[in-house]
Amino acid sequence: MRKGLPEIDSEKCTGCGRCVEECPTGAVELVEGLAVIVRPDDCNYCTDCEPICPHGAIRCPFEIILAPGG
Repeated sequence: MRKGLPEIDSEKCTGCGRCVEECPTGAVELVEGLAVIVRPDDCNYCTDCEPICPHGAIRCPFEIILAPGG
């Protein structure tokens, strides 16, 4: 899996399609009734899909990187 993509829990996903409708880049589609990021290069990690999922199946984790020095 490419770093920086939303994580979709296939056990929680019901295939409602709300994330597909919300995705501004068309990176998400339903495959065999479940949400899948089918075009990972198109995903801009906007995180719009995470709050729209009524079942909490999508997670957009962030990595915190501290700047050196300071």
